[in-house]
Amino acid sequence: MCALAQNGQITSSQQVARFKTNLGDIDVALLKANAPRTVDNFLSYVRKGSYNGTFFHRSVREFIIQAGGYTFPSGKVSDIVADPPVVNEFNIANTRGTISMAKLGADPNSATNQWFFNLKDNRANLDRQNGGFTVFGRVVNQAGLDVMDAIGAVPAYEASADFTELPLLNYTAGATVAEANLVIVQSIKLVPGISGVVTAGYYGGYFNAAPGSFVEIYGVGMGESTRLWGGGDFSAGRAPTTLDDVSVTIGGKPAFVNYISPGQINAQVPGDAGLGTQPVVVTWKGDPSPAVNLTIRERSGGLLAPPAFLVGQRQFVVAVHADGTLVSRGINGVPDSPALPGETILFYGVGFGPVSGSTPVAGQTVTALNSLTTAVDFRIDGATAEVSYAGLTPGLVGLYQFNVTVPQNASAGDLELQVRQGGVTTDQGILFLPVRRP
Repeated sequence: MCALAQNGQITSSQQVARFKTNLGDIDVALLKANAPRTVDNFLSYVRKGSYNGTFFHRSVREFIIQAGGYTFPSGKVSDIVADPPVVNEFNIANTRGTISMAKLGADPNSATNQWFFNLKDNRANLDRQNGGFTVFGRVVNQAGLDVMDAIGAVPAYEASADFTELPLLNYTAGATVAEANLVIVQSIKLVPGISGVVTAGYYGGYFNAAPGSFVEIYGVGMGESTRLWGGGDFSAGRAPTTLDDVSVTIGGKPAFVNYISPGQINAQVPGDAGLGTQPVVVTWKGDPSPAVNLTIRERSGGLLAPPAFLVGQRQFVVAVHADGTLVSRGINGVPDSPALPGETILFYGVGFGPVSGSTPVAGQTVTALNSLTTAVDFRIDGATAEVSYAGLTPGLVGLYQFNVTVPQNASAGDLELQVRQGGVTTDQGILFLPVRRP
Protein backbone atom coordinates (compact mmCIF):
# COMPACT_ATOMS: atom_id res chain seq x y z
CA MET A 1 0.00 0.00 0.00
CA CYS A 2 1.36 3.43 -0.86
CA ALA A 3 1.66 6.40 1.47
CA LEU A 4 -1.49 8.43 1.80
CA ALA A 5 -0.60 11.93 3.06
CA GLN A 6 -3.73 11.62 5.22
CA ASN A 7 -3.90 13.96 8.23
CA GLY A 8 -0.38 15.08 7.40
CA GLN A 9 1.56 17.59 5.36
CA ILE A 10 4.23 15.41 3.76
CA THR A 11 4.27 12.72 1.11
CA SER A 12 6.24 9.50 1.13
CA SER A 13 9.16 11.11 -0.72
CA GLN A 14 9.63 14.18 1.49
CA GLN A 15 12.27 14.21 4.18
CA VAL A 16 11.61 16.32 7.27
CA ALA A 17 14.21 18.72 8.62
CA ARG A 18 13.88 19.99 12.19
CA PHE A 19 15.12 23.56 12.74
CA LYS A 20 15.88 23.71 16.45
CA THR A 21 15.98 27.34 17.58
CA ASN A 22 16.16 29.01 20.97
CA LEU A 23 12.49 29.97 20.47
CA GLY A 24 11.30 26.46 19.54
CA ASP A 25 11.36 23.90 16.76
CA ILE A 26 10.19 24.29 13.16
CA ASP A 27 9.62 21.07 11.21
CA VAL A 28 9.95 21.45 7.45
CA ALA A 29 9.05 18.97 4.70
CA LEU A 30 11.73 19.20 2.01
CA LEU A 31 10.30 19.40 -1.51
CA LYS A 32 12.92 17.46 -3.43
CA ALA A 33 10.53 16.50 -6.22
CA ASN A 34 10.10 20.19 -7.03
CA ALA A 35 13.62 21.49 -6.30
CA PRO A 36 16.02 18.53 -6.33
CA ARG A 37 19.31 20.41 -6.68
CA THR A 38 18.29 23.02 -4.13
CA VAL A 39 17.35 20.38 -1.56
CA ASP A 40 20.61 18.52 -2.16
CA ASN A 41 22.48 21.81 -1.72
CA PHE A 42 20.66 22.50 1.56
CA LEU A 43 21.27 18.97 2.84
CA SER A 44 24.97 19.28 2.08
CA TYR A 45 25.20 22.15 4.57
CA VAL A 46 23.03 20.25 7.07
CA ARG A 47 25.22 17.13 6.95
CA LYS A 48 28.35 19.22 7.49
CA GLY A 49 26.74 20.93 10.47
CA SER A 50 27.27 24.31 8.83
CA TYR A 51 23.95 25.71 10.06
CA ASN A 52 24.48 24.74 13.71
CA GLY A 53 24.88 27.93 15.71
CA THR A 54 23.84 30.28 12.91
CA PHE A 55 21.42 33.10 13.70
CA PHE A 56 18.53 34.90 12.05
CA HIS A 57 20.24 37.99 10.71
CA ARG A 58 17.33 39.64 8.91
CA SER A 59 13.68 40.05 9.83
CA VAL A 60 11.14 42.12 7.95
CA ARG A 61 7.80 42.21 9.76
CA GLU A 62 4.98 40.44 7.91
CA PHE A 63 7.42 39.50 5.15
CA ILE A 64 10.36 37.16 5.83
CA ILE A 65 12.89 35.96 8.42
CA GLN A 66 16.31 35.06 7.00
CA ALA A 67 19.26 32.99 8.24
CA GLY A 68 21.91 30.52 7.12
CA GLY A 69 24.82 32.87 6.61
CA TYR A 70 26.52 33.73 9.90
CA THR A 71 27.62 32.40 13.26
CA PHE A 72 28.64 34.37 16.36
CA PRO A 73 31.62 32.58 17.95
CA SER A 74 33.23 34.38 20.90
CA GLY A 75 31.00 37.39 20.34
CA LYS A 76 32.18 38.08 16.80
CA VAL A 77 30.29 37.55 13.54
CA SER A 78 31.73 34.90 11.24
CA ASP A 79 30.57 33.91 7.75
CA ILE A 80 29.88 30.22 7.17
CA VAL A 81 31.75 28.76 4.23
CA ALA A 82 29.59 28.87 1.11
CA ASP A 83 29.53 26.14 -1.52
CA PRO A 84 29.19 27.00 -5.25
CA PRO A 85 25.82 28.55 -6.23
CA VAL A 86 22.93 26.29 -7.15
CA VAL A 87 20.89 26.73 -10.33
CA ASN A 88 17.53 28.41 -9.69
CA GLU A 89 14.58 25.96 -9.53
CA PHE A 90 11.55 28.18 -9.04
CA ASN A 91 8.47 25.94 -9.22
CA ILE A 92 6.35 26.57 -6.13
CA ALA A 93 4.74 29.79 -4.95
CA ASN A 94 6.22 31.68 -2.01
CA THR A 95 3.18 31.27 0.22
CA ARG A 96 3.05 31.55 4.01
CA GLY A 97 5.09 28.86 5.76
CA THR A 98 7.35 28.02 2.83
CA ILE A 99 11.14 28.24 2.98
CA SER A 100 13.11 29.59 0.02
CA MET A 101 16.70 30.28 -0.98
CA ALA A 102 18.07 33.80 -0.75
CA LYS A 103 20.20 35.08 -3.61
CA LEU A 104 21.91 38.13 -5.04
CA GLY A 105 19.94 40.75 -6.90
CA ALA A 106 19.71 40.36 -10.68
CA ASP A 107 21.28 36.88 -10.56
CA PRO A 108 18.70 34.05 -10.46
CA ASN A 109 21.42 31.39 -10.09
CA SER A 110 23.29 32.89 -7.13
CA ALA A 111 21.77 31.00 -4.17
CA THR A 112 24.34 29.39 -1.87
CA ASN A 113 23.76 28.97 1.87
CA GLN A 114 21.18 31.54 3.00
CA TRP A 115 17.46 30.82 3.20
CA PHE A 116 14.31 32.52 4.50
CA PHE A 117 10.85 31.65 5.77
CA ASN A 118 7.85 33.41 4.23
CA LEU A 119 5.84 34.93 7.09
CA LYS A 120 2.90 35.62 4.75
CA ASP A 121 1.80 34.98 1.17
CA ASN A 122 4.60 36.65 -0.81
CA ARG A 123 3.85 35.20 -4.22
CA ALA A 124 2.88 38.54 -5.76
CA ASN A 125 6.37 39.82 -4.99
CA LEU A 126 8.87 36.97 -4.72
CA ASP A 127 7.49 34.80 -7.53
CA ARG A 128 7.98 37.60 -10.05
CA GLN A 129 11.43 38.98 -9.38
CA ASN A 130 14.91 37.66 -10.12
CA GLY A 131 13.62 34.53 -11.80
CA GLY A 132 11.39 33.69 -8.84
CA PHE A 133 12.73 32.60 -5.46
CA THR A 134 13.09 28.82 -5.16
CA VAL A 135 10.82 27.27 -2.54
CA PHE A 136 12.40 24.03 -1.30
CA GLY A 137 10.38 23.24 1.82
CA ARG A 138 7.17 23.83 3.75
CA VAL A 139 6.43 24.03 7.49
CA VAL A 140 4.43 20.91 8.30
CA ASN A 141 2.31 21.90 11.29
CA GLN A 142 0.82 24.75 13.31
CA ALA A 143 3.40 24.40 16.05
CA GLY A 144 6.13 25.21 13.55
CA LEU A 145 4.17 28.15 12.15
CA ASP A 146 3.76 29.48 15.69
CA VAL A 147 7.53 29.39 16.23
CA MET A 148 8.09 31.03 12.84
CA ASP A 149 5.68 33.80 13.80
CA ALA A 150 7.32 34.20 17.22
CA ILE A 151 10.67 34.78 15.52
CA GLY A 152 9.01 37.20 13.11
CA ALA A 153 7.61 39.15 16.08
CA VAL A 154 11.04 39.73 17.67
CA PRO A 155 11.93 43.45 17.32
CA ALA A 156 14.48 44.18 14.60
CA TYR A 157 17.26 46.74 14.99
CA GLU A 158 19.87 48.43 12.84
CA ALA A 159 22.86 46.93 14.65
CA SER A 160 25.46 47.80 12.00
CA ALA A 161 25.83 48.69 8.34
CA ASP A 162 25.73 44.98 7.50
CA PHE A 163 22.82 44.09 9.81
CA THR A 164 20.13 46.70 9.40
CA GLU A 165 17.14 44.46 10.26
CA LEU A 166 18.60 42.20 12.94
CA PRO A 167 16.02 40.55 15.26
CA LEU A 168 17.20 40.88 18.85
CA LEU A 169 15.78 39.56 22.12
CA ASN A 170 15.71 41.67 25.28
CA TYR A 171 17.80 44.34 23.62
CA THR A 172 18.19 48.06 24.26
CA ALA A 173 18.99 50.15 21.20
CA GLY A 174 22.64 51.20 21.10
CA ALA A 175 23.86 48.45 23.44
CA THR A 176 26.47 45.90 22.43
CA VAL A 177 24.84 42.84 20.87
CA ALA A 178 25.45 39.66 22.88
CA GLU A 179 24.78 36.06 21.92
CA ALA A 180 21.85 36.02 24.36
CA ASN A 181 20.17 38.66 22.18
CA LEU A 182 20.27 36.59 19.00
CA VAL A 183 17.64 34.21 17.63
CA ILE A 184 19.85 31.20 17.08
CA VAL A 185 19.47 28.12 14.92
CA GLN A 186 20.97 25.64 17.34
CA SER A 187 20.83 22.76 14.86
CA ILE A 188 19.11 21.44 11.75
CA LYS A 189 18.75 17.68 11.44
CA LEU A 190 16.64 15.17 9.57
CA VAL A 191 13.91 13.49 11.62
CA PRO A 192 11.26 10.86 10.81
CA GLY A 193 8.30 12.10 8.79
CA ILE A 194 4.83 10.51 8.70
CA SER A 195 2.72 10.85 5.57
CA GLY A 196 -0.29 8.77 6.62
CA VAL A 197 -1.70 6.19 9.04
CA VAL A 198 -4.29 3.51 8.31
CA THR A 199 -5.33 0.28 9.94
CA ALA A 200 -3.77 -2.86 8.49
CA GLY A 201 -4.51 -2.84 4.75
CA TYR A 202 -5.36 -6.54 4.68
CA TYR A 203 -8.08 -5.85 7.28
CA GLY A 204 -9.81 -2.87 5.67
CA GLY A 205 -7.24 -0.08 5.69
CA TYR A 206 -9.52 2.34 7.58
CA PHE A 207 -8.62 5.90 8.53
CA ASN A 208 -9.58 5.01 12.10
CA ALA A 209 -8.56 2.30 14.54
CA ALA A 210 -9.43 0.79 17.90
CA PRO A 211 -7.29 -0.11 20.90
CA GLY A 212 -5.57 -3.32 19.82
CA SER A 213 -5.81 -2.58 16.08
CA PHE A 214 -2.72 -2.96 13.95
CA VAL A 215 -1.93 0.19 12.00
CA GLU A 216 0.36 0.90 9.07
CA ILE A 217 2.39 4.10 9.34
CA TYR A 218 3.86 5.42 6.10
CA GLY A 219 6.54 8.05 5.77
CA VAL A 220 10.24 8.64 5.25
CA GLY A 221 13.39 8.44 7.35
CA MET A 222 11.77 6.22 9.96
CA GLY A 223 14.85 4.09 10.60
CA GLU A 224 17.42 1.95 8.82
CA SER A 225 16.42 -1.67 9.49
CA THR A 226 13.74 -3.72 7.78
CA ARG A 227 12.34 -6.59 9.85
CA LEU A 228 9.42 -8.06 11.75
CA TRP A 229 9.36 -8.66 15.47
CA GLY A 230 10.60 -12.08 16.46
CA GLY A 231 10.51 -14.35 19.48
CA GLY A 232 13.64 -12.77 20.88
CA ASP A 233 11.91 -9.39 20.98
CA PHE A 234 9.25 -10.65 23.39
CA SER A 235 9.61 -10.74 27.18
CA ALA A 236 7.30 -13.08 29.10
CA GLY A 237 4.85 -12.96 26.20
CA ARG A 238 4.88 -9.18 26.05
CA ALA A 239 5.39 -7.60 22.63
CA PRO A 240 8.19 -5.07 22.06
CA THR A 241 7.64 -1.32 22.07
CA THR A 242 11.01 -0.70 20.39
CA LEU A 243 12.74 -2.39 17.46
CA ASP A 244 16.24 -1.27 16.46
CA ASP A 245 15.84 2.19 18.05
CA VAL A 246 12.41 2.71 16.43
CA SER A 247 9.42 3.33 18.67
CA VAL A 248 5.87 4.65 18.24
CA THR A 249 3.45 6.41 20.54
CA ILE A 250 -0.29 6.69 19.93
CA GLY A 251 -2.17 9.04 22.19
CA GLY A 252 1.07 9.51 24.09
CA LYS A 253 1.20 5.81 25.02
CA PRO A 254 3.85 3.33 23.77
CA ALA A 255 2.57 1.24 20.88
CA PHE A 256 3.77 -2.29 20.14
CA VAL A 257 6.09 -2.32 17.14
CA ASN A 258 5.47 -5.27 14.80
CA TYR A 259 7.41 -4.27 11.66
CA ILE A 260 9.93 -1.59 10.78
CA SER A 261 11.44 -0.20 7.60
CA PRO A 262 12.53 3.30 6.55
CA GLY A 263 9.21 3.89 4.76
CA GLN A 264 6.65 1.82 6.69
CA ILE A 265 6.07 0.81 10.30
CA ASN A 266 3.37 -1.56 11.50
CA ALA A 267 2.35 -1.15 15.12
CA GLN A 268 -0.41 -2.22 17.46
CA VAL A 269 -2.46 0.50 19.12
CA PRO A 270 -2.01 0.29 22.90
CA GLY A 271 -5.03 -0.62 24.96
CA ASP A 272 -4.88 2.67 26.87
CA ALA A 273 -4.44 4.95 23.84
CA GLY A 274 -7.67 6.81 24.56
CA LEU A 275 -10.59 7.49 22.23
CA GLY A 276 -11.11 10.31 19.76
CA THR A 277 -8.40 12.15 17.83
CA GLN A 278 -5.00 10.95 19.02
CA PRO A 279 -1.47 11.90 17.88
CA VAL A 280 0.79 9.29 16.29
CA VAL A 281 4.54 9.90 16.65
CA VAL A 282 7.45 7.80 15.37
CA THR A 283 10.78 8.16 17.15
CA TRP A 284 14.09 6.95 15.74
CA LYS A 285 17.29 7.23 17.74
CA GLY A 286 15.66 9.74 20.05
CA ASP A 287 14.29 12.02 17.34
CA PRO A 288 10.47 12.17 17.25
CA SER A 289 8.53 12.85 14.06
CA PRO A 290 5.94 15.59 13.75
CA ALA A 291 2.66 14.15 15.03
CA VAL A 292 -0.09 12.94 12.70
CA ASN A 293 -3.60 12.42 14.03
CA LEU A 294 -5.54 9.16 13.99
CA THR A 295 -9.14 8.65 15.12
CA ILE A 296 -9.43 5.95 17.79
CA ARG A 297 -12.82 4.33 18.31
CA GLU A 298 -13.88 1.76 20.88
CA ARG A 299 -14.35 -0.68 17.98
CA SER A 300 -13.12 -0.59 14.39
CA GLY A 301 -13.40 -4.17 13.24
CA GLY A 302 -12.15 -5.60 9.98
CA LEU A 303 -11.81 -9.16 8.67
CA LEU A 304 -8.82 -10.47 6.76
CA ALA A 305 -9.57 -9.64 3.12
CA PRO A 306 -6.37 -8.80 1.21
CA PRO A 307 -6.11 -7.32 -2.30
CA ALA A 308 -5.15 -10.76 -3.63
CA PHE A 309 -8.75 -11.80 -2.87
CA LEU A 310 -10.27 -8.98 -4.91
CA VAL A 311 -11.87 -10.41 -8.04
CA GLY A 312 -13.39 -7.83 -10.34
CA GLN A 313 -15.52 -5.66 -8.08
CA ARG A 314 -15.89 -8.33 -5.40
CA GLN A 315 -13.67 -8.42 -2.32
CA PHE A 316 -13.57 -11.98 -1.02
CA VAL A 317 -12.87 -12.65 2.64
CA VAL A 318 -10.24 -15.08 3.87
CA ALA A 319 -11.84 -18.04 5.63
CA VAL A 320 -10.34 -21.35 6.73
CA HIS A 321 -11.74 -24.87 6.76
CA ALA A 322 -11.40 -26.97 9.93
CA ASP A 323 -8.43 -28.78 8.34
CA GLY A 324 -6.55 -25.47 7.92
CA THR A 325 -7.00 -25.11 4.14
CA LEU A 326 -8.39 -21.93 2.63
CA VAL A 327 -11.99 -21.44 1.63
CA SER A 328 -11.60 -20.37 -1.99
CA ARG A 329 -13.27 -20.14 -5.36
CA GLY A 330 -9.97 -20.97 -7.05
CA ILE A 331 -8.35 -17.56 -7.43
CA ASN A 332 -4.65 -16.66 -7.64
CA GLY A 333 -3.51 -20.25 -7.71
CA VAL A 334 -5.44 -21.33 -4.60
CA PRO A 335 -7.37 -24.59 -5.19
CA ASP A 336 -11.11 -24.24 -5.62
CA SER A 337 -12.57 -25.08 -2.21
CA PRO A 338 -15.84 -23.28 -1.34
CA ALA A 339 -17.52 -23.60 2.05
CA LEU A 340 -20.42 -25.98 2.55
CA PRO A 341 -23.81 -25.32 4.19
CA GLY A 342 -23.60 -26.48 7.82
CA GLU A 343 -19.79 -26.30 7.88
CA THR A 344 -18.03 -24.32 10.60
CA ILE A 345 -15.31 -22.13 9.15
CA LEU A 346 -12.85 -19.69 10.74
CA PHE A 347 -12.47 -15.98 10.06
CA TYR A 348 -9.77 -13.68 11.45
CA GLY A 349 -9.86 -9.97 12.15
CA VAL A 350 -8.53 -6.99 14.07
CA GLY A 351 -10.03 -4.06 15.94
CA PHE A 352 -13.13 -5.69 17.43
CA GLY A 353 -12.67 -4.27 20.91
CA PRO A 354 -12.50 -5.53 24.50
CA VAL A 355 -12.79 -9.16 25.51
CA SER A 356 -13.85 -10.87 28.71
CA GLY A 357 -11.71 -11.37 31.78
CA SER A 358 -8.22 -9.99 32.16
CA THR A 359 -7.06 -10.72 28.61
CA PRO A 360 -5.48 -7.53 27.21
CA VAL A 361 -6.37 -6.50 23.66
CA ALA A 362 -2.84 -5.31 22.91
CA GLY A 363 0.80 -6.16 23.50
CA GLN A 364 0.47 -9.60 25.01
CA THR A 365 0.38 -13.14 23.69
CA VAL A 366 -3.12 -14.47 24.42
CA THR A 367 -3.00 -17.49 26.73
CA ALA A 368 -6.65 -18.39 27.30
CA LEU A 369 -9.99 -18.54 25.53
CA ASN A 370 -12.04 -15.37 25.88
CA SER A 371 -15.08 -13.71 24.37
CA LEU A 372 -15.91 -10.33 22.89
CA THR A 373 -17.80 -8.05 25.23
CA THR A 374 -19.79 -6.66 22.28
CA ALA A 375 -21.33 -9.44 20.21
CA VAL A 376 -20.64 -9.82 16.50
CA ASP A 377 -23.38 -10.77 14.04
CA PHE A 378 -22.40 -12.61 10.82
CA ARG A 379 -24.91 -12.68 7.98
CA ILE A 380 -24.31 -14.87 4.94
CA ASP A 381 -26.57 -14.16 1.99
CA GLY A 382 -28.85 -12.27 4.40
CA ALA A 383 -29.22 -15.17 6.83
CA THR A 384 -27.83 -15.06 10.37
CA ALA A 385 -24.94 -17.48 10.86
CA GLU A 386 -24.20 -19.13 14.21
CA VAL A 387 -21.02 -17.84 15.87
CA SER A 388 -19.61 -20.42 18.28
CA TYR A 389 -16.44 -18.51 19.16
CA ALA A 390 -15.68 -14.79 18.96
CA GLY A 391 -12.58 -13.59 20.77
CA LEU A 392 -8.83 -13.17 20.61
CA THR A 393 -6.87 -16.11 19.23
CA PRO A 394 -4.85 -18.00 21.86
CA GLY A 395 -1.13 -18.06 21.13
CA LEU A 396 -1.17 -14.84 19.06
CA VAL A 397 -1.16 -11.08 19.68
CA GLY A 398 -4.19 -8.97 18.81
CA LEU A 399 -5.78 -11.30 16.24
CA TYR A 400 -9.49 -12.07 16.68
CA GLN A 401 -10.94 -15.41 15.65
CA PHE A 402 -14.53 -16.17 14.68
CA ASN A 403 -15.85 -19.72 14.35
CA VAL A 404 -18.91 -19.38 12.14
CA THR A 405 -21.32 -22.01 10.82
CA VAL A 406 -22.61 -21.49 7.29
CA PRO A 407 -26.44 -21.59 7.36
CA GLN A 408 -27.90 -24.93 6.25
CA ASN A 409 -30.12 -23.27 3.67
CA ALA A 410 -27.31 -21.23 2.08
CA SER A 411 -27.42 -21.28 -1.68
CA ALA A 412 -24.47 -21.98 -3.96
CA GLY A 413 -22.38 -19.14 -5.38
CA ASP A 414 -20.44 -16.12 -4.25
CA LEU A 415 -22.55 -15.07 -1.28
CA GLU A 416 -22.59 -11.68 0.39
CA LEU A 417 -21.12 -11.57 3.89
CA GLN A 418 -21.95 -8.74 6.28
CA VAL A 419 -20.58 -8.29 9.76
CA ARG A 420 -22.25 -6.13 12.38
CA GLN A 421 -21.08 -5.30 15.88
CA GLY A 422 -23.08 -3.30 18.35
CA GLY A 423 -25.76 -2.91 15.70
CA VAL A 424 -23.37 -1.22 13.27
CA THR A 425 -22.02 -2.70 10.03
CA THR A 426 -18.23 -2.69 9.90
CA ASP A 427 -16.58 -0.20 7.58
CA GLN A 428 -15.64 -2.99 5.18
CA GLY A 429 -19.26 -3.21 4.10
CA ILE A 430 -20.06 -6.25 1.98
CA LEU A 431 -17.52 -9.04 1.51
CA PHE A 432 -17.99 -12.26 -0.46
CA LEU A 433 -17.74 -15.92 0.53
CA PRO A 434 -17.80 -18.81 -1.97
CA VAL A 435 -20.28 -21.56 -1.06
CA ARG A 436 -21.26 -24.76 -2.89
CA ARG A 437 -24.01 -27.25 -2.25
CA PRO A 438 -22.86 -30.84 -1.51
